[in-house]
Amino acid sequence: MKTCFIIMPISDNSNYEKGHFHRVYEHIIKPACDIAGFKPVRADDVLSTNHIALDIIKKIIDSDMALCDLSSQNPNVLYELGIRQAFDKPVTLIKDSKTKRIFDIQGFRDLEYDESLRIDSVEEIIDLVAENLKSTYKQQETEINSLVRLLGITPAELKESTKISIETELILNNLNSINNRLENLENKKKNTLQQYVIMDDDKTQKNKHDYGESYSIKEFEDLKKGDKVAHNRFGIGKVVKIEGKSTDLNSFKGTFEFENGSTKKLLLRFAQMYKVL
Repeated sequence: MKTCFIIMPISDNSNYEKGHFHRVYEHIIKPACDIAGFKPVRADDVLSTNHIALDIIKKIIDSDMALCDLSSQNPNVLYELGIRQAFDKPVTLIKDSKTKRIFDIQGFRDLEYDESLRIDSVEEIIDLVAENLKSTYKQQETEINSLVRLLGITPAELKESTKISIETELILNNLNSINNRLENLENKKKNTLQQYVIMDDDKTQKNKHDYGESYSIKEFEDLKKGDKVAHNRFGIGKVVKIEGKSTDLNSFKGTFEFENGSTKKLLLRFAQMYKVL
């Protein structure tokens, strides 16, 4: 099946509702690609080797088609579009109705969709995008689809084999190492939260195999810096400091560092803390 690389914002943007571009992908781009006979591939789907950045660039260049969403004028999107254009590869351009046209490429046709993603407008744009994908791919040899062809510039070419410098490989390996560490931290956080069981009465209970009884208000006074504790939501942690006395519940507070990386300052009268066995 032919592939279509999707160039679009991946992360949330403060000018849009959370998850907006994920919905654009799911409700407009993917259906349009399916109708046109292309398998959509996004940057976050590219995980084949340690050199993720190189894999993405290769996909940008080698994919049969590309679809670029210019909405919000995201710098990464424009960078990836520039790579695709440098190699004079076919691309379909779309954008939402509140994004202004970019001067340097305003001579190229783009398809505009309603950023509200109303169902009636979505159904219409899906068909238009699908048709444009098919026609652009079919006419790529004759249609002017890039600045390179418009200006009569020789398109860029990839060498058959590209040797990565030691410095570049070191940087890429370090980036991959950071990514792995972040994933490990996230997995550790998930594993910590899995130590608790949600009971039928909708109350969070501690796993009695790992934790003892809950602390009474009076027992909090005996805690010292470094003592291990467990919280029914944040997991295992240690005491940073205890402030106040149990005789004044409004000022009786504790600061705790948890293994998920968070530091919490809690009113002890409401803190659901357990003893670590």
